[in-house]
Amino acid sequence: MSASNTLSDDRLIVALDVPNVVQGIEITREIGDAVSFYKIGLGMLTGGGLALANELKEQGKSIFLDMKFFDIGATVENAVRGVAQYDMDFLTVHGDPYVVKAAKEGAAGSNMKILAVTILTSLDRNDLDGALIKAGDIHQITVERAANALRAGADGVIASPQEAALIRALPEAKGKLIVTPGVRPSGASLGDQKRVATPLQAIRDGADHIVVGRPIWQAADPRQAALDIVAEIGAKLQ
Repeated sequence: MSASNTLSDDRLIVALDVPNVVQGIEITREIGDAVSFYKIGLGMLTGGGLALANELKEQGKSIFLDMKFFDIGATVENAVRGVAQYDMDFLTVHGDPYVVKAAKEGAAGSNMKILAVTILTSLDRNDLDGALIKAGDIHQITVERAANALRAGADGVIASPQEAALIRALPEAKGKLIVTPGVRPSGASLGDQKRVATPLQAIRDGADHIVVGRPIWQAADPRQAALDIVAEIGAKLQ
């Protein structure tokens, strides 16, 4: 748990998947002390996302920058080095081993964790076929990509809750992070996600952190929605 935030549980990361910093600030104000960890992604990058990330860091929050960098090694290394100077906590890159290695070089000397994207939780086998990804079970491909990324030096992986247990069982996953998007509280809409699980199930299956967005900030009471999830995953509220 966050030392400065006794209600929150840092296993819950709230995704601020809104277009601009104004909406992001409003959400964080509504949630208040119920959350200590936020994700800011590409959707807010041109809407003041980095400024919001810095502001939240000044408030003592942890920040997961979900940029999913993917480029030639030198470009990835330079981009990650630029991000590392802002003292962010997590940064995503695509899980190709050469990308991961370059990202780790860029993050050297900082405390920022490099998380590798395996297969996006919005994709299914039909989507992989359309992208000319090799034939096979999507869960197995995800686990293989996770193992390759971890061997390349990733500090953890992003994976569907449905693969969390399989990845946690890998020898390469010992001491590494598993962060799971595609988490939906019981009864919540699936939205654009196809491979999902409840918060409690994701944690039981080996996730260290779960990422939840719309089911929290679209709720009538976002703060209470966050607290309900914290309670579900077993936090001891003080």
